[in-house]
Amino acid sequence: MVALRVVGIVILSLAVPALVFAAGAHDGLGCVGCHGIHNAKGDIIFAVEPNKKSINPRTNKPFTGITALCLGCHETIDKGGMGIAAVSSKHSHPYGVTPNPKVATVPGVFLRNGNLECVGCHDPHPSNQNYKYLRVDTAKGAKIGDFCGMCHASKADPAALKKMKIFNSMDERKASAPAPAPAPKKKKK
Repeated sequence: MVALRVVGIVILSLAVPALVFAAGAHDGLGCVGCHGIHNAKGDIIFAVEPNKKSINPRTNKPFTGITALCLGCHETIDKGGMGIAAVSSKHSHPYGVTPNPKVATVPGVFLRNGNLECVGCHDPHPSNQNYKYLRVDTAKGAKIGDFCGMCHASKADPAALKKMKIFNSMDERKASAPAPAPAPKKKKK
């Protein structure tokens, strides 16, 4: 009986991390993994302390905004992050920058306050089932060139661009206030 319990515990301990990984890294977080109303640690209701230590190599200042939130987890510990799937501003696509129109024509939907932030290319919400939380389905990376072509026309297949659907769970501009309730009618005397 004890041996059976031990075997069950071992199997469960091996299966749980595999199931969490299969679901996707952000799927296990829920909203409060990144956002916090009552425990906000940043300007934009961040539940995670924005990274104030990682330096943007293009400005020589700390990253700000959404990028600082992302780097709160996705930067090495020595650079102010938690070391979770750390990215490199020197070895990946630039983030936290204003796009140079000589290099790319970036559609407005990918910009936040005129900057290309991490969420320009990635939508981290668990409802996004795309590869690496990209905002466009790239067939698990096989068609990444088509996605890049949305901003870098020289890499584009015009026919493929017409078929692209941008995943966007973050566009606050689509939200609208409810219509005001009609004023009560005055009774005639």
